[in-house]
Amino acid sequence: MTEKTILVVGTYDTKDDELTYLAERIRAIGGGVKTMDVSVLGDPAVPTDVSKHDVAKAAGSSIKAAIDSGDENHAMQIMARGSAAKAAKLHAAGEFDGVIILGGTMGTDLALDVCAALPLGVPKYVVSTVSFSPIVPADRLSADIQMILWAGGLYGVNSVCKASLSQAAGAVLGAARAVEAPTNDRPVLGMTSLGSSCLSYMKLLKPALEERGFEVAIFHATGMGGMAFEKIAGQGGFACVMDFALPELGNLLAGSVVNAGADRLRNAGRAGIPQLIAPGCLDLIDFAGWQEIPERYADRPFHAHNRLIKSSALNQDERRETAREIAERISDATAPVKVLLPTSGIEEWDKPGEPAHDPDGLSAFVDEMRRVIPAEQLVEVDGHINDQVFADMALEAFDAWVAEGTVVRP
Repeated sequence: MTEKTILVVGTYDTKDDELTYLAERIRAIGGGVKTMDVSVLGDPAVPTDVSKHDVAKAAGSSIKAAIDSGDENHAMQIMARGSAAKAAKLHAAGEFDGVIILGGTMGTDLALDVCAALPLGVPKYVVSTVSFSPIVPADRLSADIQMILWAGGLYGVNSVCKASLSQAAGAVLGAARAVEAPTNDRPVLGMTSLGSSCLSYMKLLKPALEERGFEVAIFHATGMGGMAFEKIAGQGGFACVMDFALPELGNLLAGSVVNAGADRLRNAGRAGIPQLIAPGCLDLIDFAGWQEIPERYADRPFHAHNRLIKSSALNQDERRETAREIAERISDATAPVKVLLPTSGIEEWDKPGEPAHDPDGLSAFVDEMRRVIPAEQLVEVDGHINDQVFADMALEAFDAWVAEGTVVRP
């Protein structure tokens, strides 16, 4: 088995024992280790491979400047910028295969930047006292980040935190050995959807697109899926996107935590990726099962989908607002955009006889879309989003882009 090297990152002035233990566990199971110190005030017991001075320099600054700022947050942001830049450079030079970072809130803030700087497929493990906390926003997470709760790890090594650290050592080294990084041997299409009981166009589109020689990656548009989709799009990772499920956008406007960040529906356009867009499930609003419903929605009935999520519907004014938001977010795209508008419905549960059937709400939304989306970008579909005609028109628009070279042919 080819040896793999793990970059171990942390504040060695305060967490030397924990970081050393982690490195020892990685070496004990056959891995190599490269260490990076992101401390500001103190020094490690043993010099690290990448010193804190190297890190500050990579940020265009110095440890003296960080200390002289007199502000812990400012100082750690210098180290965050530097560690992200340094990690990206080291990985490009082939000096490590995976990264693991320890920290509390300060270390986690830095860790998110380091992970975001590394390509998809590089194992990224953050062992944090605030893993899975709602204070960690979705849009700070890299698409394939892994987080492990560092139980009992605030200060010093003990049997409780060793359980987390030893598992983390095995996880990152195992991932580095096992990972199949993206090969990019076929152009990748990014598609958003929900479960097939609600949105089923993917069943029609995926095989047809694969027959054309493309690889199709489908993202679950329930917050984290959209976040990953946006991250990869922002890095230019798709040949084209079929962004056909937008409930995260409506949730964002409603103040729900079930969103993918403030940049939803922006990154593909900024990256110059052609976009086919449709408003799948943009009539629904989802809140976390534990989240208090904002006052403006308190008079609506909510359906508990499960213990994690509860849903209701947007009213006519809110649906018009989502139409305007789509128009605004695609207005600065630097590549072609087509918006497919199914005039008979946008998710399975809005069909006649189903609980979300609201013809007046749909009519208001369609009317507003016609008003705000430029005519040259709008493609009306005389059917439902789950009908064959929608898939056929999506393929027709896609094939036209391939024929003219807007989408690169495999």
